[in-house]
Amino acid sequence: MRAIVVGAGIGGLAATLSLRRGGHEVTLVEQSPRFTETGAGIQLAPNATRELRRLDRLDAVAAQSTRPTGISFRTWSDGTEICNYALGREAEDAFGAPYLQVHRADLQGALAAGVPSAVVRLGAQVVGIGQDDESAWVTTANGERLGADLVVAADGIRSAARQWLFGTDAVIFSRTAAYRALLPAEEVADLDLPDTGIWLGPGRHFVHYWVRRGELLNVVAVFSTEAPMQESWTARAEPGEQLREFEGWATPVLTVLERAGQVFSYGIHTRAPLARWNTGRVTLLGDSAHAMVPFQAQGAAQAIMDAAVLGDCLTDVTPDAVPEALERYVRRRLDAATGMQARSAQAGEEFHLPDGPEAEARNARMAAYAAEHRFLPVATAWAVDVLDEKEP
Repeated sequence: MRAIVVGAGIGGLAATLSLRRGGHEVTLVEQSPRFTETGAGIQLAPNATRELRRLDRLDAVAAQSTRPTGISFRTWSDGTEICNYALGREAEDAFGAPYLQVHRADLQGALAAGVPSAVVRLGAQVVGIGQDDESAWVTTANGERLGADLVVAADGIRSAARQWLFGTDAVIFSRTAAYRALLPAEEVADLDLPDTGIWLGPGRHFVHYWVRRGELLNVVAVFSTEAPMQESWTARAEPGEQLREFEGWATPVLTVLERAGQVFSYGIHTRAPLARWNTGRVTLLGDSAHAMVPFQAQGAAQAIMDAAVLGDCLTDVTPDAVPEALERYVRRRLDAATGMQARSAQAGEEFHLPDGPEAEARNARMAAYAAEHRFLPVATAWAVDVLDEKEP
């Protein structure tokens, strides 16, 4: 069977690997002329790394990653610890797969290394998708038409395929934005930072963790704003802008932000949940289907699990049965991914509560939960093996 995957991000690469693992012929179409180092840190919980192992990519990803020992939640003003949870060996033993923190480019590179170059069409912009009862195809900007038995659109949050399939619905500004930076380890060695830290404050939160084998500290400083900001990996913040936004925060936070050097800023966007992702022989996958705010560190994981289930549903399927197989894929994944969208949005609201009774009650809830559980509340999702789940 022949498949075309549109988009060579994390979801598209994982889908290509998953489909090839099932014995299918895949063409991966990407509009960029080359793989470039974009983005910064990304967290991969056990529900994602479990699938990377099945794709024979876990060792390659882990070799470029950091394995955090734990995660500490702290108050914004003085760094008092609210609670902490185990990661590291404890999480790997409990869930059967590691928790990794990795530079996005390293993850993309490890996935791409598993895809033969002959499979990839770089510099090919898809300008249309079509289908009939027996086949599907994409048309590129240079007029080329590529045919297959199915098309998987993993073309990101600003998916053109989503619009072609289901009509116009714009990306949604989440009313949050972020500063991000990467600092060499030696720049922050004197700060005694927790291994992974999330500092909570009114209208803001600050996240840091290690990537690239512990050589770099990934920093994400999130703030609420009503003024829409562009979604960009390359927009640079004005000098000192991040310090003004986080004025009054604990000294370690401000010190990291001061030493950050080049800081980038971007608006955080989502998409509205869809009632379906597929039409006939064409389906969405990853952010094109369910882009979410990153406050549960599950965006990439959900895309990787989409890819795993897609490959599973298409195992031993003949071309005439593709539409039915895509229906099964969407039934198995839509509710879980949509639920994680909502859960991530709720986490952002909880993180940003104003000082006072609400924040105090949140901190008490978090401390009480941590006293009885070794792992984060979202760890209930880490235990899920999507290939063991039954179709609803």
